[in-house]
Amino acid sequence: MGQVTIYLDAETENTVRKITKKKGISKSKWIAELIREKTSSTWPERIVGLAGAWADLPTAAEIRKTMGRDARRETI
Repeated sequence: MGQVTIYLDAETENTVRKITKKKGISKSKWIAELIREKTSSTWPERIVGLAGAWADLPTAAEIRKTMGRDARRETI
């Protein structure tokens, strides 16, 4: 397991201390979770679970029907 030293200003350190105390986890674990979350290439499960949650949401095709035609692209 690798080790990293980080330097935080007093306000940020205080915020981290409050959050980790409330969550009941170590600073290292909390920071590691943030890094995993910020570097993940997949959507969190709580977001994936929202797919199809709005039954009355129009499809992309339905939305585009009322938008008219696109302008022709320029050739290079």
